[in-house]
Amino acid sequence: MTGDVWAVGSAYEAYVGRWSRPVAAEFVRWLAVPAGTRWLDAGCGTGALTGTILASAAPSLVIGADLSPGFLRSVPAAVLNADAAALPLATASFGAVVSGLALNFVPDPAAAVAEFARVAAPGATVASYVWDYADGMQLMRQFWDAALEVDPAAPDEATRFPICRPDGLRSAWATAGLHAIETRAITIPTVFPDFDDYWQPFLGGQGAAPAYLARLSPDHQGAIRDRLESRLPRRPDGAIALTATAWAVRGLAR
Repeated sequence: MTGDVWAVGSAYEAYVGRWSRPVAAEFVRWLAVPAGTRWLDAGCGTGALTGTILASAAPSLVIGADLSPGFLRSVPAAVLNADAAALPLATASFGAVVSGLALNFVPDPAAAVAEFARVAAPGATVASYVWDYADGMQLMRQFWDAALEVDPAAPDEATRFPICRPDGLRSAWATAGLHAIETRAITIPTVFPDFDDYWQPFLGGQGAAPAYLARLSPDHQGAIRDRLESRLPRRPDGAIALTATAWAVRGLAR
């Protein structure tokens, strides 16, 4: 059982939203979508990618779609409470369809990508980015490595989400009929001034790892915390300097 929780925007922001924003900025630059385009951000969460589009891409319209009403309250654009795999939107109605850090949490990612392709106009950009849970998203990788030592049955995101790799993304885009497909890595620094800044967001209950942690006994939580506190790399000033890598994919609608 995984039981991921997505409801409280402020807790999600502290956990991973703050790191999504610099990834979103590089992602939007990479897409180079022309000004005046109609955008859909499917699985928009708290609006990290939506806000970046508004700030840097000069869109004519941005709609953010998500299943979490709590998250949608933070989105700085028109919003739609909807499933990414069943969008109540017209066919061929957007010039750019994007999704940030959400595709792997959709129960049927292939259905979602098919919907992205359906609502994309001919020649539109369809693109997404997801964390590299296997190695590159170090704040989560460190957590799951410690959790697996305490609980071998911990639902490690690296094994849960095969789509979070370049081959998985490329295959999903090709299956949806998209073409001119490209993938790339986007890596950003994630620096925590102290251990509490790293650990406290895991106690917020929002997202896969925090929701898992909330279900554990205090003793098991403490065992994971102790392992992390003893092993995370520290700079001389006590800061914990990690990096976070996301895999991005883009293609064009036919």
